[in-house]
Amino acid sequence: MSKLPEHAATFRFHGALNDFLNKHRKGKTIRFTFQGTPAIKDAMEAMGVPHPEVDVVLANNKLVAFSYLLRPGDAVEVYPVETGKEWPAGYTFEERNPPPHRFILDVHLGTLAKSMRLLGLDTFYQTDLSDNVIARIAAQQQRVVLTRDVGLLKQKSIAWGYWLRSQHTEEQLEEVIRRFRLQDSFSPFERCLACNVPVQEVAKEEVLDELPPKTRLYFHDFFRCPSCSRVYWKGSHYERMQQFVERIKRLKA
Repeated sequence: MSKLPEHAATFRFHGALNDFLNKHRKGKTIRFTFQGTPAIKDAMEAMGVPHPEVDVVLANNKLVAFSYLLRPGDAVEVYPVETGKEWPAGYTFEERNPPPHRFILDVHLGTLAKSMRLLGLDTFYQTDLSDNVIARIAAQQQRVVLTRDVGLLKQKSIAWGYWLRSQHTEEQLEEVIRRFRLQDSFSPFERCLACNVPVQEVAKEEVLDELPPKTRLYFHDFFRCPSCSRVYWKGSHYERMQQFVERIKRLKA
């Protein structure tokens, strides 16, 4: 069987997409060789860039979809979501398919999940999910995947996703808020930190037997998770949580 002829195209990745390239390719025009007619999405991901991080792809200065079949001699420019950059109407993936403010996190991001729930953000997280299950839930429930695993973001069924650059929780939270412009989407203290379900106000008498002695004496407003039955009240930690929320609210896009 004869070998298919080898062709070449050039790629240039802009802005934060260079985070996925090795140091010899960052900010440079990359010669990509291929056989047959691969989709441009597959070519990008073969070079390390996951498709959910991409907002605009131009081939020979014309807007193309991820399904565009690469041709010999193509000159490809690839752009991330960039705050402040203006494109013609309908040009960007983000404009055509706005990301929902619902998220699913990989198994290594439990602390970030708790912080997001504290802000009232709909955050699906479990400690025992495989990458395939995360991708399936994200597609079924229309959720944005947050991860430190670039490979997870390359799964075809994932429409929206973000690779967290930092390994520190508060910096990760700031990244997510800025990337998805969440500053006006907070509903603090309205979700269960353990299971994401909205909490409900409950009479003190209904939870009295579950409260520590001092809590019974000094606190009167209580909330219960209808899913896991965890009880919440505005204890000594509440002021610290409020300070955290106010600081996060001041973040600029």
